[in-house]
Amino acid sequence: MYTEPSSAAIPIFSLDKDQLSGWLSKAGESQQRWVRGSGFMAGAGTHLLVPDAEGGIACVLAGRTDSERLWALAHLPTVLPEGRYQLHSDWTTDEQARALIGWGLGCYRFDRYKDQEPHGASLVVPDSIRTEVKALVECSTMVRDLVNTPALDLGPAELAGEAESLAQAHQADFTVIQGKQLEREFPAIHVVGQASSRPPCLIRLQWGDPDAPPLALVGKGVVFDSGGLDIKPGSGMVLMKKDMGGAAHVLGLARLIMTLGLKVNLRVYIPAVENAISGNAYRPSDIIRTRKGTTVEIGNTDAEGRVVLSDALTLACEEGAERIIDFATLTGAARVALGEDLPPIYARDQAAARTIQDLSFACEDPLWHMPLHEPYRALIQPAIADLSNSGTSRFGGSLTAALFLDHFVDSKLDWFHLDIYAWNLGDRPGRPAGGEAQGLRAMWGWLKTTYGQ
Repeated sequence: MYTEPSSAAIPIFSLDKDQLSGWLSKAGESQQRWVRGSGFMAGAGTHLLVPDAEGGIACVLAGRTDSERLWALAHLPTVLPEGRYQLHSDWTTDEQARALIGWGLGCYRFDRYKDQEPHGASLVVPDSIRTEVKALVECSTMVRDLVNTPALDLGPAELAGEAESLAQAHQADFTVIQGKQLEREFPAIHVVGQASSRPPCLIRLQWGDPDAPPLALVGKGVVFDSGGLDIKPGSGMVLMKKDMGGAAHVLGLARLIMTLGLKVNLRVYIPAVENAISGNAYRPSDIIRTRKGTTVEIGNTDAEGRVVLSDALTLACEEGAERIIDFATLTGAARVALGEDLPPIYARDQAAARTIQDLSFACEDPLWHMPLHEPYRALIQPAIADLSNSGTSRFGGSLTAALFLDHFVDSKLDWFHLDIYAWNLGDRPGRPAGGEAQGLRAMWGWLKTTYGQ
């Protein structure tokens, strides 16, 4: 994937259509004839091998759009011959880093169940950005692998095992709460997961200096979502192995924080459940009591993610978090509003949310700030319980879900909620169909700035 700096590395020139003519004006006559004869026009996702006098590769021309950096090289790992390559550009350090990350994401293959041919091409990474580039690619790969793994092999216990392995690798404290303790202390998590033959649990990880600012990451860990008694149709259930995408994201972000040494007191909380169907499944119209003491009327058993997150958010507050970031594959309404590639971010601090939005577009990991619109809170306040998990309207579903979560975060705390999709529906360079990390690089960039790294 990556290699050390080398004078023998083959140059890659990333060009848009306008820049191609400039490159040609500086090239030798034979190279000009080769490029023009090939019909290469520097279109996005195209490339051309330019030969040298001995029949080897003198350089690679890689087409892209004008503003593209992250995915500028992502199509190359699968098509270039074996060898060492190096990006030649006048881009800023940040732009180069994005292109190198895109190369790494373009190398991704999920090979747990099917052998995949390794790529022979490797790209030079400057020493100054090597550590962070590799960490970002490895953490995104971790997220993709977890989301792609089917529920048969990734139940609550296996998800806890992944978190434990991460904790051991970074000397972090790790605990799992399950069984009678979970039923007694985290009733919402227990109720949602009780119908499965694989018991629910709450995963907790802590790392860092106890005197550093306390940061909590909370991730929805629904390893498979049948919809419960409000069962999904087959077409809606087929991708539901990805409903633990929030958990995968907080594990990926935690790995980044620990690997790169962000100066925080990190806590990670993952409610891990399977939303299954059996004789003891929770029912529509049931009223459950949460850890916070809030009662929740179940309007729809398929709105289970916000229910399990309620107990985890409550614990994060109890244990002294000053800032909470949660990731969750929470609502189809977010996809209807913004599509698969643009997750909404909700926040109490409007200025911070807009800063994150701007940063996310700058680093090509886009998030879109959405409002915690207070009047919509009335839509999730039923007559006979404190809250409803589904509300009274089919409109504004992503907003009302965010307002539901907001109830369980102490009012004085800084809180951010990302309603992610965690999936690519089709193949694109660097973004194969399947699990995807969304908002990971954007939130890491903001955390670096916020905590002074």
